[in-house]
Amino acid sequence: MNEILEKIAKIRIVPVVAIEKAEDAEKLGEALIKGGIPCAEVTFRTDAAAETIKIMSEKFPEMLVGAGTVLTPEQADRATKAGAKFCVSPGLNPRVVKHCVDNGIVMVPGCSSPSDIEAAMEFGLDVVKIFPAEAIGGLHLIKAMSAPYGNMKFMPTGGINSGNIVKYLEFKKIIACGGSWMVDKKLISEGRFDEIERLCKEAVETIKNI
Repeated sequence: MNEILEKIAKIRIVPVVAIEKAEDAEKLGEALIKGGIPCAEVTFRTDAAAETIKIMSEKFPEMLVGAGTVLTPEQADRATKAGAKFCVSPGLNPRVVKHCVDNGIVMVPGCSSPSDIEAAMEFGLDVVKIFPAEAIGGLHLIKAMSAPYGNMKFMPTGGINSGNIVKYLEFKKIIACGGSWMVDKKLISEGRFDEIERLCKEAVETIKNI
């Protein structure tokens, strides 16, 4: 497994961030670090994504800052130029994955079927995102799909929260879970970074004995 993914596996939670204003990036990064989750997947769903990645990466070099919702090779390049250490996509686009593999960019593509997993394996990947996890069968699906693929690890995202993350992480083939409950867009837009820090600490406490 790639060094970056090994670090993510130690953190175990990947906050999925949709941020509207890049000026909130520094306070958000600080809240995540103080909360014990020095990691963020900043999604390209907003225009502020690249600048947010740049600010977080420069201000907090100890953070694992990545890019989410990476749909094109151009977005992958923008993300890595801004400082992203990894890229995540909702699906498996062969053109995007090939571009990332060819350019040494850590990519975790979204998968929802055995065919997706086998396509990822063709590119030499050993970690994939399962998305949207809860909507397509959750842990039962992941366990069933994992059986034929002994070396594949998973990073499910979608519908995961403080109430179900433990059961996911107890399955040893899951290295980490993505979630947005501790970095809700409303909390960010309202500047409630103390609450984000509190929710991060709560999440860390929830999974500490797994």
